[in-house]
Amino acid sequence: MTEQARLSNATLSSLPREVTRPEYDRSRAKIGIVHLGIGAFHRAHQAVYTDSVLAGGDNDWGILGVSLRSGDTRDALEPQDGLYTVATRSGNGDSFRVIGSINRLLVAPENTEAVLDAMVDAAAKIVSLTVTEKGYCYSPASASLDESHPDIVHDLANPTAPKSAIGFIVEALSRRRANGTEPFTLLSCDNLPANGRTLQRVVTRFAELRDPSLADYIRENIAFPSTMVDRIVPATTDADRALTVAATKLTDTWPIMTEPFSQWVVEDHFPAGRPAWEKFGVTFVDDVDAFELMKLRLLNGSHSTLAYLGYLAGHETVSDVMKAPGFNDLIEAMMDEEISPTLPPLPGFDLAAYKTELRERFRNPALRHRTWQIAMDGSQKLPQRLLNTIRKCIESGSSFDRLALGVAAWMRYVTGVSETGAAIDVRDPLAAELKSRTAKKNSADEIFNALISMEQVFGDDLPANNVFRRSVEAQLEKILKHGAAETVAKTT
Repeated sequence: MTEQARLSNATLSSLPREVTRPEYDRSRAKIGIVHLGIGAFHRAHQAVYTDSVLAGGDNDWGILGVSLRSGDTRDALEPQDGLYTVATRSGNGDSFRVIGSINRLLVAPENTEAVLDAMVDAAAKIVSLTVTEKGYCYSPASASLDESHPDIVHDLANPTAPKSAIGFIVEALSRRRANGTEPFTLLSCDNLPANGRTLQRVVTRFAELRDPSLADYIRENIAFPSTMVDRIVPATTDADRALTVAATKLTDTWPIMTEPFSQWVVEDHFPAGRPAWEKFGVTFVDDVDAFELMKLRLLNGSHSTLAYLGYLAGHETVSDVMKAPGFNDLIEAMMDEEISPTLPPLPGFDLAAYKTELRERFRNPALRHRTWQIAMDGSQKLPQRLLNTIRKCIESGSSFDRLALGVAAWMRYVTGVSETGAAIDVRDPLAAELKSRTAKKNSADEIFNALISMEQVFGDDLPANNVFRRSVEAQLEKILKHGAAETVAKTT
């Protein structure tokens, strides 16, 4: 069998006609965006919108993608001239589009100065981030900089050789200030509450620890617009690669699988300029908070609940979970009765239709989004996705038993042993502590008490709240006694 040619600038013209590809001159694009955390979500979301901007004739917004840890993405895409395929999958069929907006890729640990040079270059008007919750080196419970984080300790001691996204940002801003170069806008695209303000808080605090005058400069000159991003992006499998080869007739080492739905809501505050993303579906608003809370609580909170309960019940993907007895009813009731009453008003927005659409997205059989993947980094995600919603329920005196079931499922999951006795590969920044705390703990009260004292997850308020304690421990007792599947099936 003849080996397939590889996707690249030279092979673009050989793509089948039904595959969308860059029709613009990629060599003319300038690097206007430096993106930290060049992972799958960015490539399925912001890079796609930016590809449309470039195709529309604005050459100022090419992307330089930076990996802060591993060289895997660079190694996959550099031989492809930064090109990759986005496969949009649904029960109605698949479509394929090759994206050309990523012009260059760097791996920060291999070439720190090259990354800083790119961030300091006057052409770079935006530095954007998808580094996940843990990449902000902050405490999720307090949303403040974790000053004891090893990367923060290192970067304060070695400011010109940073490891963290925060360290890179502050060093680049320090150099731009010294050079008299106009500052860039910092654009967080991660699932954090008020992500722009969270980024502003940790960046300013880090700068303050380095040099109070630099912190003052950042407060006075740097914009941190908040955003709400939404698109489901499963991890790419070998079967996905084979699907892409069959459709494009070219080898793509790292294609992206995603769903038809894509949403991006952005606060319109870009003093240095920005792409005209609004021409291609981005919503610009004065305040993104209400949209962001809606998405974090309804989509992400439901997703995490499905992931932990579904994994424990033996289901590999979210669509599998949604087909199992009780899960759809559980999520629908949780959305309607427990989450929706905590949301601020969104005048003119059809919340009921949005919730229906979410459940339809979860049921998408073509999108094999693994429960194990969604379950990663739970200690970082739980406060935003479930615990803050529960806090609102406690304030209003309303019930939150289904939300508590999601928290209890996380507690059961991080014990690291499945309901069949198999080991669970718990991927979490606090995995070692979670394992140590739950070792040899078997009863609900033992597991609950071992975990509830983790202030970095639960803060100091929830452990002291008897209503929270009773509700979560009771749900954990049900999961341990009956198993996740039966517990969900019996939950109304």
